[in-house]
Amino acid sequence: MTRARTAARGARTRRLAVLATMVVLAGVAPFPAAESAPAATDPGCAGLAQLEIPSSVMSLPTSGGRVSSASVTTSVVSGQTIEYCQIDADLFPVDPAAPDIKMRADLPYGWNRKAMMFGGGGYNGTIPDLTSNVPFGPADQPAPLARRYATFASDSGHQQNPAVLPTLDGSFGANDEALTNFAAGDALKKTLDASLFLIRHAYHTKSAEVYFAGGSTGGREALNVAQRWPTAFDGVISAYPAWNNLSEILDLGYLAQVLSRPGAFPGVEKQTLLYNSVITACDGLDGVTDKVVSNWSNCRFDPRALRCIGGIDAGPACLSDAQITAVTAMSSPFRWPYRIASGETGYPGFPFLSGADMRTPFLGFGTTAPADPMPVTSGYGLQFWDQWVKYFLTRDSRYNSLGVDPRNPGKWLDRISDLSTIEDRNNADLGPFARAGGKLILLHGAADELVSPSSTSDYYERVRDVLGAGPTRAFLRYYVVPGANHANFGTPAFAAGWDSLSALERWVENGQPPANPVVADVSHNRTRPLCEYPAWPRYRAGDPNSAASFTCTR
Repeated sequence: MTRARTAARGARTRRLAVLATMVVLAGVAPFPAAESAPAATDPGCAGLAQLEIPSSVMSLPTSGGRVSSASVTTSVVSGQTIEYCQIDADLFPVDPAAPDIKMRADLPYGWNRKAMMFGGGGYNGTIPDLTSNVPFGPADQPAPLARRYATFASDSGHQQNPAVLPTLDGSFGANDEALTNFAAGDALKKTLDASLFLIRHAYHTKSAEVYFAGGSTGGREALNVAQRWPTAFDGVISAYPAWNNLSEILDLGYLAQVLSRPGAFPGVEKQTLLYNSVITACDGLDGVTDKVVSNWSNCRFDPRALRCIGGIDAGPACLSDAQITAVTAMSSPFRWPYRIASGETGYPGFPFLSGADMRTPFLGFGTTAPADPMPVTSGYGLQFWDQWVKYFLTRDSRYNSLGVDPRNPGKWLDRISDLSTIEDRNNADLGPFARAGGKLILLHGAADELVSPSSTSDYYERVRDVLGAGPTRAFLRYYVVPGANHANFGTPAFAAGWDSLSALERWVENGQPPANPVVADVSHNRTRPLCEYPAWPRYRAGDPNSAASFTCTR
C-alpha cells in the first residue's frame, strides 16, 4: 500500500471516528443495528422509510432530518439495468424561515463499497440526476451508478421556482441560512454527513472510498469541499469551476452595463461573424485546420479587423465601434478600484477571442441586449447577475440590476465585500487535502463562454505557488480541453469526453496518477491527447482525427 493510500485510509478512519464520537456523546446510537448485522452489498431499503436523521450526525448546525421515501427502483443507466434503493430525505434548517435541504441517495444492489457525491449548477435548486455521468464524462464508459457506486446529492438548501428558467432562480438569497447553504457550501457537508449515515444504515458498513464530481457551480463546490473539509473526500473531479463566484458576478454586471448601451449589443449574426473570424485566424496555429483552436494561448484576433466603415453599424458583415467596445470588454480582464474581503481584485474575462463557440449564444451574449426587466433571452451570465442583485445584494426583487455599477458600487460596497467571503472559494492552500491522501482532477474547456478558463488557470497557479510545482503535481492534475465549451452545451467545436473517474480511481486506490490521457470528441469521432496545463496538442503527422498524430507542446 502506498504512503498516500495509507494516509487516505487514516483520514477516512479519523472521519468516521469523529462522526461516531459525536453521535455517541449526543446520546443516540450512531448506526442502529449496524454493528450487529453483517456487511451487505444489497441495501436494506425497507428499513429506511421514515428514518430519523439526528442532527448530531451532521457537523454543521441543522434541526435534524427525516427520510421521506425509500423505494426499490429500476433504471437503465449507461445501457445497463440497475436496481437500487432511491432515498429521498429532508434536512431541516435551524432558522424556521429557511427552506429544507432536499437530498437524494441512490443505493445500488451489488454495491461496490464506493460513494459519489454530485455537485449542482447555476443557482442549484434541484437535485442533480444521480444516474448521470461525471462532467465531461465519456460516452463509452458507465456512469457511477452503473458501476454500482452509491450516489447522492442535494438541491443545496432551496427549491427552484418552476416559473424561472432552470438554475436561474436566486430568490432564496433573501434568507441568510439558505444563502450560506448554497454560497458557502454548508449544504454540501450536511448532505455528505447525512448520506454517509444512510449508507451505513443500508449496508451495515462504511464506504471504502468517497468521491465528489461537479462542474460550474458544482466545480466550485468540488474545490470547496477540498478546501473546507480536506479529509472528507478521497478524490475530487472539478470541471469548469466558478470558484471566484463573486468576482465573476462583478464582471458580469459590468458587461451587462456595456451591452445595454445603445447599439452595443452584437446580434446572433454578428456573433457568428466574430466566431468564424477567430477560427479563421487561429485554427491553423496547432498545425492542422480542424475548426478547433488548440494553441489557445497564442490565439490573437483584433475585432477592429471587422470594423464597419466609419464605425457605424452597417449590417451583419461588420461590427460597429460600440460593438467592438463590447466584444473587447467581454474578452478583457475586469478590475475594480476598491478592496473586498476575499482579497480578489478582478476577473480575467471570457475567451470570445480565443475560439469560443458563438453558436451557443445563450451562455455568452444571449440573443437580446440586457435591459430592465432582464429578458430571458439575454445571456445566462447576465440573468445570473440580475438575480444576484435582486436577492443577494439588495434583497429587493424590484431593483434594477443595471443601476448597480460594479466599478463604483457606492452604498453597496460593504455588502459586496461581505458576500465575497462566502462566494469566492479562493483558499489556494490545498496542503491539508494533499496530506490526507486526496487527489484532484481539474478540467476546463478552452472555449468556455460562461466561466473563464483563465480563471481556473489562475487558481491552479496559486495552488502551485503555495505548495510548489512538485508537491502540487503529486496530488493535482489540470487539463485544458481545446475547443470544449461550458458543459458541452449546444454544439461545441469539441464535445469533450474523458473517463476521469477511472483515472481518479487508479490514482486514489492504486497510487497510479493519470498517464498520457486521451480525450474524445463525442460528436465528431476524433480524439486528442489531454495535455497538462499549460501544454496544448500540436499536430505532427498522420490521421488528424487520432490523438496519436499530436504531441503535447508547451
